[in-house]
Amino acid sequence: MSKNPDAFVRLINALKILPNVGPKSAQRMAYQLLQYKREEAQELVDALQFALRQVQHCRMCNTFCEGDLCEICADEKRDKSRLMIVHMPADVSSMEAANCHDGLYFVLMGQVSPAQGMDISAVALDKLVARLQASDIEEIIIATNFTAEGDATAYVLAELFKNLPYKVSRLARGIPLGGEMEYVDAGTLAQAVYDRRNVKAPSNIIWNTCGIVLMLIRTTPNPSII
Repeated sequence: MSKNPDAFVRLINALKILPNVGPKSAQRMAYQLLQYKREEAQELVDALQFALRQVQHCRMCNTFCEGDLCEICADEKRDKSRLMIVHMPADVSSMEAANCHDGLYFVLMGQVSPAQGMDISAVALDKLVARLQASDIEEIIIATNFTAEGDATAYVLAELFKNLPYKVSRLARGIPLGGEMEYVDAGTLAQAVYDRRNVKAPSNIIWNTCGIVLMLIRTTPNPSII
């Protein structure tokens, strides 16, 4: 008959489920909590139990929330014809901070990673299909990470939408804002060339500014000081 692990070993095993926490890290965390942080550890237990009771998935976008709908899905001012698909709730926060998307979201809560044994069952495709069937979505933006897992997930999504009547796009990638080409790696530079876009005619303000700069250069004895 196997003996049940003692309380300390059980705590270490429980801490090992956290991302990037191995046996040694879990052991150090357990020592710290029991020796120096007992009150904080109790607060952690209470907060975790409360979250397990209160937090659920949004009915529409699958992110975490405490009600039937999250704040974004419940906002009538959002553009309901545009849907952005992301990996995790943290990606929604990043997009909202950038203030570049006024549509709705769908959170996959995972990504496809064949190397880690995570197939399409790791993402909520069934919920995504149900979400699309019960909406007026016209445009879908695939906003997965530019990693092997993100590319695999984007491929699965592209195949899913291939024969459906949606305008489907994926986030562009390439040289970051403010980046200088001499410091950009070859892969990123090549991707920037592949994802190049047509240049729109600049506004009159830009043309006027360029004209002023050219005039100053021509009339200045030493243009290098400009």
